[in-house]
Amino acid sequence: MSWEYVKLEELYNVHNGLSKGGKFFGSGYPFLTFSTVFNNFFIPDELTDLVQSTEKEQKNYSVLRGDVFVTRTSETSDELGMSCVALKDYPRATFNGFTKRMRPKSEGRVLPEYIGYYMRMPSFRGEFQAFSTMTTRASLRNEDLLSLKVVLPPIETQQKIADILMTYDKLIENNQKQIKLLEEAAQRLYKEWFVDLRFPGCENCKIVDGVPEGWKKGKADSFFEITIGKTPPRAEKQWFVSEGKGTKWVSISDMGKAGPFVINTSEELSEDAVKKYKVKIIPKDTILVSFKLTVGRVAMTVEDMCTNEAIAHFCIVDSTLREYTYMYLKAFEYDTLGNTSSISKAVNSKIIKSMPFIMPTKYIINLFSNKVKPLLDLIYAKQCTIISAVEVRDRLLKKMMIGEIEV
Repeated sequence: MSWEYVKLEELYNVHNGLSKGGKFFGSGYPFLTFSTVFNNFFIPDELTDLVQSTEKEQKNYSVLRGDVFVTRTSETSDELGMSCVALKDYPRATFNGFTKRMRPKSEGRVLPEYIGYYMRMPSFRGEFQAFSTMTTRASLRNEDLLSLKVVLPPIETQQKIADILMTYDKLIENNQKQIKLLEEAAQRLYKEWFVDLRFPGCENCKIVDGVPEGWKKGKADSFFEITIGKTPPRAEKQWFVSEGKGTKWVSISDMGKAGPFVINTSEELSEDAVKKYKVKIIPKDTILVSFKLTVGRVAMTVEDMCTNEAIAHFCIVDSTLREYTYMYLKAFEYDTLGNTSSISKAVNSKIIKSMPFIMPTKYIINLFSNKVKPLLDLIYAKQCTIISAVEVRDRLLKKMMIGEIEV
């Protein structure tokens, strides 16, 4: 059988999602959020978000194997049309009103695993850009979505393609699970030593002013040089260059994608932009903390980078401070800093610089670094493995979908 070129309207019916007030969320039944759709090729095995939904709503906005969910509205057009596919039924679940559900018209023509990969191809994703209607938000109309065409091989070929690609996804998933376990081990040790104060030698240490003797309390900027990032004018697009042609420029969305290290960024700044706008270049092992929109996301650099203006840089002079500083800032209760914005969650750079910080003795910091550094080094290696697996998977995806690689 030959490969077909088929419009989505021949394969799917479209339905918009459930919209409810904020008071209905946080308890009830499983709920597929915009974020989950945006960040996953396939719906996770368990939906942890909840909504109070009725039986009628659960029927009308159900989530079944083969359903394709697509982001229908976003702040920017490049976030439009991100897809996520259900590989099983989710009893009593409903889906978000900012997404569309495409439900198969018939069984046996489209393999859910195949379409999940196909619709995430950059070449297919690019077709959504032409359909975005920019008012205050980008939006996607049903007729535009259904007019898109997909390449549809025989079902046996779809299965072979999906099997090959899912091998890489399993590798990615296994490494993600291991990263989580390693992070939890580091967090447990931090809590034991610095929250419960059961560190080596604690039995012979006096508590002075609420901390062990010899430890220091003060404002964060009394221990670190703390700088803030900067964003060149977006209207002048020449400041933002393609991958490998500039300095990696970190946004909050680049932090914590697959672990504590920022290895890749979605954008880079040109050398001219860095010079003209005096954008701060920060070195390897700088600890980053977001303080606007998303407050308290923490990550580490692995090379010279720069960031946007919503991120503070805690510059590490003594390399043994890296592990403790990262864990302290990761565990810090940022709600205690208050909120300086009436529109969204945010604090200002002055508050970040003056946030409370506790510095143990150098001896304890060195001991902690010796324990945690091997864990972070393993995490870094696993993040690199994930990046390599994603790159190989995406290259294979493109080549198999255009028939360049025979399956």
